[in-house]
Amino acid sequence: MEQTIQKRVSVGGGSWVVVDVYGDPGAPGLVVLPGVMSDAFAWRHVASAVSAWPSVMVVNRRGRAPSGPLTDTYSLRTEVEDLEAVLDVFGDTSAVFGWSYGGLIALLAADERPLRRLIAYEPVMRPFGQHALPDLKAARENEDWDTTVDIVNRKITGLDPARIEALRADREVWEALRRLSAPLYDETLAVNEPLPATLARRADHVDLIVGGTNRGIAPYGTAFDDIRRRVPAATVHELPGQGHLVHLEAPTQLARLIDTLAG
Repeated sequence: MEQTIQKRVSVGGGSWVVVDVYGDPGAPGLVVLPGVMSDAFAWRHVASAVSAWPSVMVVNRRGRAPSGPLTDTYSLRTEVEDLEAVLDVFGDTSAVFGWSYGGLIALLAADERPLRRLIAYEPVMRPFGQHALPDLKAARENEDWDTTVDIVNRKITGLDPARIEALRADREVWEALRRLSAPLYDETLAVNEPLPATLARRADHVDLIVGGTNRGIAPYGTAFDDIRRRVPAATVHELPGQGHLVHLEAPTQLARLIDTLAG
C-alpha cells in the first residue's frame, strides 16, 4: 500500500510525534513503532508490503525529524505516554508492532491499556547497552555523532570492524546514522530503567519474534530471552536467516510474517 498522509500528534512536555499513514487513513490498522537508530522513513518498505491491515501507521518517535525533541524530562515513561497518545488519535486501532526499543515501549503500554494483538521483534531491556553509557554520555556532551555511531556499532551491537568501515565509507548512510544517533544516550538510559516482573498483561495476544541469526546470542538474542521470561503467555516465532536489521535487509519477508499474525 502507498503512504497517504502524515499526521502530527501532540504529546506531553511541548513535543509532538509525526505518524506516516499508509493505506486508508480512516480505517483501523496496525501501528508500527521503530526503535533506536531508526525512524519512520526506514520502515517505509515494510509498511508498503503489509497487506493484512487496511492501514499501517508508522510512528516517527520524538527525537528525530519531523517529530519534536526528547525534552528534559525524557524517560521510558515518556515513550509509553507518546504511544498511548497515538493510540488515542487512531482510536479503532488495537494492533501494535514494535521493533527493538519500540517493542519494549509497546509491551509496557499493554500493561496499561487493552490491546487485541501486540507483535514485538527482538525487544530489548536492561542491561542492553548499559556498559556503553559512560562513553555515549561523553560523546553526546561533545556532540560527537561519529563517535556515537562507532560506539553503538562496535561496543553495543558488536559489528565486525570491516562492516563498520564499509558503513563509514557510504557518506549517505553514515550521515543518516549520525543524525539518528543524537538521542541515543537518553534512549539507552531509558532502556535500562527497572521493569515490572510481567509485561503486556492487558494484551489479548502477544507474538515475540527473534531473528534466526540472533537466537541465544548477545546482545539481541539474550535480551529477547529476558523479555520472553516476562511475557510467559507469548507465542514465539523465529525468522530464519535474519538479524536485527530485518526491516532494511528483508522488509518483504518481515511484512509477510506480520501478515500471518493478523488473525
